[in-house]
Amino acid sequence: MKQNKENTNAFLIHISAFAGFMFPFGHIITPLIAWQTLKDRSLFLDEQGKEAVNFNISYTLYVFLLSIVFIPFAIGSIFSRHHRNINWSNLNFNFDINTHNLFGVLGFGSIAGIVYFIGIVLVIIASIKAREGENYKYPFTIKFIK
Repeated sequence: MKQNKENTNAFLIHISAFAGFMFPFGHIITPLIAWQTLKDRSLFLDEQGKEAVNFNISYTLYVFLLSIVFIPFAIGSIFSRHHRNINWSNLNFNFDINTHNLFGVLGFGSIAGIVYFIGIVLVIIASIKAREGENYKYPFTIKFIK
């Protein structure tokens, strides 16, 4: 019975990442709190808690970097097409948002959607594996907590 409770707690540590849908940085804070409260109970919970927290921090870093990379392209696509429509003497911007600019936004949106979907799938897989008692390792995770 102790093994079943341990697996359930590991499952809850991983699945608590979905708290990020309810409040900002919940996908990091909630697994961190769960791991801190359960890490002394077993080595398995300690390992799975570290893995969950490391993945969620890495995931946030990857999404942040993807957003930072997108910003220059978004601004550049707006100004490259409309540099003749800007009145520099009194800074009146007269933009016509058309399909050329919309394509870049939709392209980024689809990449961001894929990244979010992959994150959701990985959390679900880790939760199921932890529930079965397997020691799951997330791919592309930076080990912030060792």
